[in-house]
Amino acid sequence: MSMDFIEAMNELEREKGISKDVLFEAIEAALISSYKRNFNAAQNVRVDMNRNTGVIKVFARKLIVEEVLDTRTEISLMSAREINPHFQLEDIAELEVTPRDFGRIAAQTAKQVVTQRIREAERGLIYNAFIDKEDDIVTGLVQRQDMRNIYVDLGKIEAVLPLSELMPGEKFKQSERIKAYITKVENTTKGPQIMLSRSHPGLLKRLFELEVPEIFDGVVEIRSVAREAGFRSKIAVFSRNPEVDPVGSCVGPRGTRVQTIVTELRGEKIDIVRYSDAVQEYVANALSPSKVLEVQVFEAEKMARVIVPDYQLSLAIGIKGQNARLAAKLTGWKIDIKSESQAEQEYGRPRTSNDEMHQDSVSID
Repeated sequence: MSMDFIEAMNELEREKGISKDVLFEAIEAALISSYKRNFNAAQNVRVDMNRNTGVIKVFARKLIVEEVLDTRTEISLMSAREINPHFQLEDIAELEVTPRDFGRIAAQTAKQVVTQRIREAERGLIYNAFIDKEDDIVTGLVQRQDMRNIYVDLGKIEAVLPLSELMPGEKFKQSERIKAYITKVENTTKGPQIMLSRSHPGLLKRLFELEVPEIFDGVVEIRSVAREAGFRSKIAVFSRNPEVDPVGSCVGPRGTRVQTIVTELRGEKIDIVRYSDAVQEYVANALSPSKVLEVQVFEAEKMARVIVPDYQLSLAIGIKGQNARLAAKLTGWKIDIKSESQAEQEYGRPRTSNDEMHQDSVSID
């Protein structure tokens, strides 16, 4: 090896962060295998690569014995003391056995080892860069698509967006810019693998965090998200500052903040509701945009019976049960919705058409 190679190793350590000592050890280990493979050597050997000059030497390591039975692995005490008079029985003697043309093999092996270690280091850097972005949003360019996935260029790596993780009806063209949520970052044998999603509830949450300064600053907190991607979502928000309206903060001046998110999600409807520790109030808010007359809570079953005006029943349930289903996901409570007439008939509840509960929520179409 030449001094140029040693300088290249120093440069790698500076630029790639790969320890020079680790590289030397890896090269020496690879050279041992190369020596045995190319010279049909069965003996135990050690390869030494001078860290300053790059000079490589191969040493056969032999056990010092009284009677030699295998010359490949053993040496007599008399012969060993010709090398070093201080040797004793059971010591290990090293004899240089560097082949004449070993330099060519060494150069080729070293190149392979260094290339592999650079690749591993770069994969490690990419993995470390993206593992911290798990559960976050990234923006990339659509590279290509097959029957199952869209492949997105994130700069240093190509991420995978399964077609099953798209919103219904979504299509992307090659080179189109796309914003997606990182669901998983894995370090595989083929390098880091990054999985993306456009339908994950986390995408909606992160979009609000990016768009609403009060959420980013921690004044307003997102307590829960329920989403049926491409159709409707509900998000429950809470303010740590009584003077800050969490729903109004998310909506923004003239609805600009939430409208930006709706546009990004291709027109997905979003209900923003105020979170409350009071189950009755929280469930009533979650059923926005319908009006609620009464919420009866059954703690043991974690179920809430909700009574709504007759004319609000279909709105409370939603198309194919969507509004009720999302409200249940958002609150974590089972919700049984009854019209005022049904409640009166089944439970003897008197009609009270004017006693609608106060609800704090907003629905964005």
